[in-house]
Amino acid sequence: MKSNILQLAQMLVSDTPETSSTKTNDGIDLQPEATSPYKDLTFPLNVYAHALLLQEGRVDYLHYGLFQEGQTNLGVAQQYLTNLLLSRLPSAPCRILEVEMDLGTIFSLFTQKGYQVHGIVQEAQQIAQIHKRLGTQAQVTCQRLQDFEAPSGSFDVLLFQESSQDIEPLVIFNKGLDLLPDGGSLLIVDEFSLRRVEASAEGLHLLSDLLALANRLGFELVEQLDLADMAAPTLAYWLRVTTLQRERLMNDLSLNAEYLAQLDEFNRKCQEKYACGRWGYALLHFKKKSNPTWRLRLLEENQAPDMLALFERIFGHSMSSAMWQWKYGGGRGRAIGVWRQNQLVAHYGGMTRKILFFGQPQTAVQIGDVMVDSKERSVLTKRGPFFLMAATFQEYFVGYGKSILTGYGFPNERAMRVAERLCLYTNVGYMSEFEWPALKGTPRWLTRLQAVDSSNIEEAWIVTAIDECWQKMAEDLREALVGVRDWRYLRYRYLDHPHQRYQIVLIVNRFDGKKRGLLVMRHDLESSEIMDLVAPLREIPLLIVHARRLAKINGCSKVFCRITENFASCFITAGGIRKELEMAIPAPIWSDAPAPEMMHNLWWLMSGDADFR
Repeated sequence: MKSNILQLAQMLVSDTPETSSTKTNDGIDLQPEATSPYKDLTFPLNVYAHALLLQEGRVDYLHYGLFQEGQTNLGVAQQYLTNLLLSRLPSAPCRILEVEMDLGTIFSLFTQKGYQVHGIVQEAQQIAQIHKRLGTQAQVTCQRLQDFEAPSGSFDVLLFQESSQDIEPLVIFNKGLDLLPDGGSLLIVDEFSLRRVEASAEGLHLLSDLLALANRLGFELVEQLDLADMAAPTLAYWLRVTTLQRERLMNDLSLNAEYLAQLDEFNRKCQEKYACGRWGYALLHFKKKSNPTWRLRLLEENQAPDMLALFERIFGHSMSSAMWQWKYGGGRGRAIGVWRQNQLVAHYGGMTRKILFFGQPQTAVQIGDVMVDSKERSVLTKRGPFFLMAATFQEYFVGYGKSILTGYGFPNERAMRVAERLCLYTNVGYMSEFEWPALKGTPRWLTRLQAVDSSNIEEAWIVTAIDECWQKMAEDLREALVGVRDWRYLRYRYLDHPHQRYQIVLIVNRFDGKKRGLLVMRHDLESSEIMDLVAPLREIPLLIVHARRLAKINGCSKVFCRITENFASCFITAGGIRKELEMAIPAPIWSDAPAPEMMHNLWWLMSGDADFR
């Protein structure tokens, strides 16, 4: 069970048979003045554990139950699930790694049956509960799966019981490759998202994505059981029990009513998602086939030197560490890499961007730094490094129910053809270019220029002026897709750039101080480029006039700008020479994202929307 309320990481359940005794099977007195032995567990686990203690007298598990027809006892339903898992294990003795174990009941049961079990848990409070039940000699460690190390082939089974939803799928399957022998089992029983229809992040892994990744990384699916109809009654059970035991839960756990009300509301929403088929519950049994040629991993910040070395090897020039930080640091970027043995041989990156999607705030990603070592490029099929990275990137990050709704980029013609052939992207537009001769730098009578730079960017009136210009532009583009161009973005994009220098100017009326718009320019020896503009669209001709003046002032003979073809009409009235560019704008189509037809010829993109200019 996943929770989006109160920033909780996980929602699980627990129980067993009813009893009228005032003492539990663990010898815990249930007199009214007692506080809960589970008070220190993370909310809402403390609620579920204590509710079961009050309702049924004992707490063995913290997971869903599988209810058979007519069954109402959660303890019996949970034991049914445990028995199902036992039936899928190889004969004892075999070595099991239980990932994110709950209270140790399954660990103890497996040990009694002759299995060699090691458990890992992230919560120190759960470790304390496990040691209380099993003793400190139990082979349990407090750590994350990605930090767990053991010799290759150390385990015959990796077991994830309602724990996979909190772990990156690449971590799950890469650890399976590391820790299992060929033929070893990876068992998952958990909640999954079955289909997504909302833009906001959902928290559960999309089942189809997980299955695709498993196959991509060398795991064979040998069994898949749909258990949704049997698991869903657990939610009704919790709603009933937390209502019956509300006063005791509030008193014994020192909770206010709002916490429990939010928990109930969340469980009702979960019920709705099960009922309409958006969420499900399943058992997945994978077998490791063999170690693949390439290993696919998320690129972490400490692996930036590997990316920079690959970049220089492929492109023949270096990217600085400062540039990497500007692109990917601070959580701005996402990247997936392909390794052959211990060497990074391919990279697929993206820089996140806040956008307005038909007037609604969303997040997009600009794809960039896509590179494959020349020795690995011969495979341009769905088995090659490029496809492995691009497909996994979309499954991980892009689409409904994920942190990024859609993407864009500026691929070269060859890269676009390959991506279209592999059904990764499709074309939703093209870029155009306009060019004008420079104008004399003579001041204008009605408007003036106000430089914006690091010395005044923090001044309140500058901040207000930029954001006012952006709000007017956003209103004009409410039926389009456009990257946010507010004060905060402009400061990061242009003033914080580690290498490039840009000229930013506000165009202001001389007499009434009205802000007409903002220009961002980049000058070289012969030409100036309009990198960006922020203004109501009707002000574009005026901004072009000032851009031509600035070109002359900076010693350039011409000025040009790039804009998506569908908005070229906004620039035609400013004259100039128009040139169509063979630069397609891609939209992702591999993952379940907004249909490309929705976005066709609707992006507002300029040179500043690319990271490389």
